[in-house]
Amino acid sequence: MRSTVVNPTSPAASARPAAPRGLLSVMCACVVLVVGMVAAINLAVPILAASALHPSASALVWIVDTYVICFACLVIPGGAAGDRFGRKGILLAGLTLFAVGALISATAPNVAVLLAGRAVTGIGAAAVLPNTLAILLHAVPAERRSTTIATWASMTGIGGVVGNIGGGALLTSGSWRWLFGAGIPVALILAALVGLVAPVSPRSGRSLDPLGTVLLVGASVALLLGIVQGPEAGWDSSLVIGGCCCAAVLFAIWTVVELRVEHPLLDPRILRLPRLRSACLGMTAVFFGMFALFYVNASFLQYGKGFGVLQTGLGIIPLTVPVIAGTRHVGRLAHRIGLDATVALAFVFVGGGLLGMSTSTERTPYAAYAAWLVVTGVGVTLALPTLSGAITMSLPPDRAGVGAGLQATTREFGSALGVAVIGTALNSRFVAALPPDIRAGHDPRTVAEALAATTSARADEVVAAFVAGAEFGLRVIGVAVLALGALVVLQSLLSRRGQSR
Repeated sequence: MRSTVVNPTSPAASARPAAPRGLLSVMCACVVLVVGMVAAINLAVPILAASALHPSASALVWIVDTYVICFACLVIPGGAAGDRFGRKGILLAGLTLFAVGALISATAPNVAVLLAGRAVTGIGAAAVLPNTLAILLHAVPAERRSTTIATWASMTGIGGVVGNIGGGALLTSGSWRWLFGAGIPVALILAALVGLVAPVSPRSGRSLDPLGTVLLVGASVALLLGIVQGPEAGWDSSLVIGGCCCAAVLFAIWTVVELRVEHPLLDPRILRLPRLRSACLGMTAVFFGMFALFYVNASFLQYGKGFGVLQTGLGIIPLTVPVIAGTRHVGRLAHRIGLDATVALAFVFVGGGLLGMSTSTERTPYAAYAAWLVVTGVGVTLALPTLSGAITMSLPPDRAGVGAGLQATTREFGSALGVAVIGTALNSRFVAALPPDIRAGHDPRTVAEALAATTSARADEVVAAFVAGAEFGLRVIGVAVLALGALVVLQSLLSRRGQSR
């Protein structure tokens, strides 16, 4: 996880113009917007289910996941397009597409149009996220680069929380359309601010790699389809197995193609760098845990604690306290105890916090639950800037957009996998914990279905079964995060030992 530091007194550094005032704030706001949409939509699922659109259970899944799939699969090409054609222009195009997609979604007369709007919004997000970091890395001097990366990385965590809070506030209106409608003016205002403060960065002379792009997008789509359909179709279904097998074949072909072209979209050889591999796996693991938590938190606070939708959005705030207060100190801590120790500590806190939350029941005071959220937030605070810096500094400056895209891809894949795994674990334990007569008479697959099929007198039994499922799911995720963290640190230690020989 070494970084190359440019001497600030060198001619190259002195020639760099000062970053425009407010640039960091605008870029961070763009990140919060596109990441927040991933989290906010989960709060709207109950309202969408009862809406005049009458979406099926599978349609609800796709309303949530279409944005994530388009976002995750196109974010590396989005970064490459910024490197090639200009990062400011691609960022502005992304914000415009985001606003257009939000408008289509907000006015959708049926599910098909809503899905189209979600897809357009996801494409816009894929153009926005990588180019925010690329613009910042070009604009700020070398001595401020690590602090800038840390701040930007923390926004990817804060964005999920802001999505919960903002989504909860908007959905108190009772209409899911407000959630999408609010994104229109925000995206347009940010586009205007980007036009004012963002500098024009030099374009890369590298040509685009259309075949590599198509293969990478196809492989990513196939893999994500397999992941997101796992809980719905079953992990042993032909759809899931076929998607994963198709992804493996396409990734293999993509690797061969990328090794032969002059200017690959993403050179597979960079994954030979052990520290880069460790950082990518670590980023995936952190977001695996974070978005699994977001998925469970919304339902646990509403069903288990009786919170309203706004209270539920506010209930995640303790997670952000360490992120806001501690991000600026992470660099000094890493310098003092080392990057490997910082990453190890991060995973202990994230995994330990998730395991702590798995002990919460409907009778657990919210204060105790919030304390475990703070513990998890400490781990997120330590992990995001450290891992983000390792990935960013592994690539040359003219590939900054691709580097940011690689980060975003690992995050989105981790997020999708976390939701899929905890959804499977939660639902399996929930169904098993339901009273036999409810299970046999109605065959409910979700807590909403079970509550609708029983009398209010038996609602406590359904909620208790759901809480048991949530506890089990959080335990599974917590153990998985700790195991992945151990693998990340072990790989990093082994690579450093090999280099010292």
